[in-house]
Amino acid sequence: MKKIMAAMVFFLFLVLAFSSASADDEEAFIGVNIGTDLSDMPHPTQVVALLKAQQIRHVRLYNADRAMLLALANTGIRVAISIPNDQIIGIGQSNSTAANWVSQNVAAHYPATNITTICVGSEVPTSLPNVGPVLVTALKYIQSALVASNLDRRIKVSTPLPSLMILDSFPPSQAFFNRTWNPVLIPLLKFLQSTNSYLMLNVYPYYDYMKSNGVIPLDYALFKPLLANKEAVDANTLLHYTNVFDALIDAAYFAMADLNITNVPVLVTESGWPSKGDSNEPDANMDNANTYNSNLIRHVLNKTGTPKHPGISVSTYIYELYNEDAKAGPLSEKNWGLFDKNGVPTYILRLTGSGSVLANDTTNQTFCTAKEGADEKMVQAALDWACGPGKVDCSSLLQGQACYEPDTVVAHATYAFDAYYHQMGKTPGSCDFNGVATITTTNPSHGSCLFLGSDRNGTFLNSTIPATDSKSSSSTSKFLLYKNAFFRANIAIILLWVAVLL
Repeated sequence: MKKIMAAMVFFLFLVLAFSSASADDEEAFIGVNIGTDLSDMPHPTQVVALLKAQQIRHVRLYNADRAMLLALANTGIRVAISIPNDQIIGIGQSNSTAANWVSQNVAAHYPATNITTICVGSEVPTSLPNVGPVLVTALKYIQSALVASNLDRRIKVSTPLPSLMILDSFPPSQAFFNRTWNPVLIPLLKFLQSTNSYLMLNVYPYYDYMKSNGVIPLDYALFKPLLANKEAVDANTLLHYTNVFDALIDAAYFAMADLNITNVPVLVTESGWPSKGDSNEPDANMDNANTYNSNLIRHVLNKTGTPKHPGISVSTYIYELYNEDAKAGPLSEKNWGLFDKNGVPTYILRLTGSGSVLANDTTNQTFCTAKEGADEKMVQAALDWACGPGKVDCSSLLQGQACYEPDTVVAHATYAFDAYYHQMGKTPGSCDFNGVATITTTNPSHGSCLFLGSDRNGTFLNSTIPATDSKSSSSTSKFLLYKNAFFRANIAIILLWVAVLL
């Protein structure tokens, strides 16, 4: 009897352990970084509205802004927050400072705000090398604070590193970390290993391409298909590489192996391509940016993996959500965003066949609305033109019809402007109306008044996943729900058997 009970208890332990691990595990994802160096930064509620409209389910913040965390509450969006570089020394020198930071910026918001990750600084070795000696201590103090708050199994701690810390990155099998940083990297990797965290890496094939002086082909940097004889071959492993991204990821794995670390996964915290640059940056253009980000998203979500780890994709945060016009540096530094400050796509991502992902891959998800604060007489004149010479069917705006309420010039003009915009095939200039109209990604439909580009439920056409909110779930989350229910049922059965045997 004791042997049976022992076996049952052991099996119960395994089920519980597997159930817990399964709940935390997640397939590779695409997230987006949210920088704030904009001359007119949208309000946090507007940012969250854009995230929902574009089906963005993972974001990384460069701070732990309270207003942003409150706006993200109850959305289900997974959030990586950051400790700015200038706060690392204080945290690394004081356990109580770390505890206070976690209390104010994590515990105060979790679980309403789904914080999953804490990034301690960003590219510390290259941007603030004097902080290096306390970096790992800061990570450990933050981890201890999470343990004290019983959040350590829910939230990972790491620090984003620049890929340029990897030396001799091709062939990947010969890669190693800059050894001057070994006093920091070795304890860092051991910490990541002991906490089941990941090596955060910022990967920018654009910069590798620019610095190569023509050695790296543009197509190789952009994930474009290569002829077999154009692929890069690692002579030591005979692995074939078709893009810079994979080569850098595998170089990171080989560099960790050089330090006897073989079980820490890589998470790409930044990657992207600028859509505009100065005259000496001709390859920073809209077509290349679209090509890189579209191919990157497909590469991650299609579970392509890397030559060293085929089928195992690396989750990646795209840099970035908005163009940051207030950022210092060359023109390219201001133009990495997928959207402008109004939420209008910088370009339409080409994502056919990539599964559920960013919604800006289809122009059916943009609308034309009257500008807030526009001169009402000009708006009325534009409305009269749209419903007259513009040949828009404005019958839905008549009293008693679906779009009559609210009975305001702006509301009626928004309906007419959007109808004309769609009627003209969303061509450039079809949403202007002498400057009183603007394009938006927010669906202006309300009640039974459905705008063109919306389905019968008022949601966007061509979307493949429901809007992210506290009540909706993707097929993956439904799967996890049923899977966890299965585990709970098994636990109940096991407990019943234990009770019977007793």
